[in-house]
Amino acid sequence: MTWFDRFGCSVPLIQAPMAGVSTPALAAAVCEAGAMGSIGVGATDAAGARAMIAAVRAATGRPFNVNLFVHRTPRADPAREAAWLAALAPFFAEFGATPPATLRTIYRSFADDPEMLAMLLEVAPPVVSFHFGLPSPETIAALRGREIVLLATATSLAEARAIETAGIDAVVAQGIEAGGHRGIFDPAAPDDELGTVALTRLLVRETRLPVIAAGGIMDGAGIAAALDLGAVAAQLGTAFVGCPESAADDAYRAALAGPGAYHTRMTAAVSGRPARALANRFTALVTDRRPPDYPIAYDAGKALHAAARARGEHGFGAQWAGQGAPLARPMPAAALIATLRAELQACRAGYAATA
Repeated sequence: MTWFDRFGCSVPLIQAPMAGVSTPALAAAVCEAGAMGSIGVGATDAAGARAMIAAVRAATGRPFNVNLFVHRTPRADPAREAAWLAALAPFFAEFGATPPATLRTIYRSFADDPEMLAMLLEVAPPVVSFHFGLPSPETIAALRGREIVLLATATSLAEARAIETAGIDAVVAQGIEAGGHRGIFDPAAPDDELGTVALTRLLVRETRLPVIAAGGIMDGAGIAAALDLGAVAAQLGTAFVGCPESAADDAYRAALAGPGAYHTRMTAAVSGRPARALANRFTALVTDRRPPDYPIAYDAGKALHAAARARGEHGFGAQWAGQGAPLARPMPAAALIATLRAELQACRAGYAATA
């Protein structure tokens, strides 16, 4: 028995939250198929999150995960924001548009959102996870008081130790291979860019926390490898983007199946925080301007994407994906879980035969 067995899953797998891409339908389908589904609510408010949680619960009675962004409160800097918009202006002009006059903080950090906390304490989802950092000790204690299992992302041993000290139940070891936003607590600090293998082993050996490996894992062999490293489960995100239950648009799905999947890039240009995406025009952007704080920069990124898309150009979308993107297999979530389970079992059978 491992720590993850408490959830009654038939495969040790968490579908990554992927705010903006995951849906209640995807999370519920994953849960019903025998793994743990997730929804990301970092891009919505308390009312939106409540509706998403209710939708998952209406479709499954199994445990699921609700993910929150706990980034530092962004600092408005009009001069920096104006300089960033000036750097993007030629791209807007290419599509017959002008940049927005000002930029907004479009998402609130969970650390600054008492309404979100009140809602979570009321509805008490089975699992809550944190990305970009940790909430206050009082918030953690309140959530634990509702018997909610807590997870948090770490990209380094130092972050994992902070997670352990805070009393979080388990840690998600996010390797540099992972798609989407890097969970680093302080994006201005040096990043050792540890891969999933090295990071998972470090956290297994150097902390007492159950470790969930994330980054570049796309099939049953990858899950088996994560378990062999000492992880209690694997978290897969890019593998689920192509599922019909995800919110990925047609352009995103096409890009995932295209040559950009072989050349993912880390960029802060889209949102203001480092994130790994399929190679496209936004990831190729080179400028000497530093983007505004997350999520203020995202307001500009979304505006540019909208302007480009209106003219048939989809290369400025936030097409998040990990380095395993070429291994993606578009199929319904239930079929993907069944495939992953069979592949994992085949790996385990092979190990037993050679033991």
